[in-house]
Amino acid sequence: MKLLSIEDINQRLKKMNGWILDGDAIKKDWQFKDFKEALKFINRIGALAESHDHHPELNNVYNKVSLRFNTHFAGGITEKDFKIAADIDEL
Repeated sequence: MKLLSIEDINQRLKKMNGWILDGDAIKKDWQFKDFKEALKFINRIGALAESHDHHPELNNVYNKVSLRFNTHFAGGITEKDFKIAADIDEL
């Protein structure tokens, strides 16, 4: 899978809601009412990640969730990362 150029990444991020460049990955943070709501979201992400066969770096502290995507086997950010990010935004 082809790595995206930094110019392409930045153009795509401008069209995304809240996703940012974080080193060699794209990242987004969420805050929920409480841990229970955060966990519901994480479970939905888990199912979506399985269907994409693309799994995030995931961090959860109480009501806060952070997701970070890159395509490990490609060594950076690819179309695959933006596809799952867009699908997550549709949840």
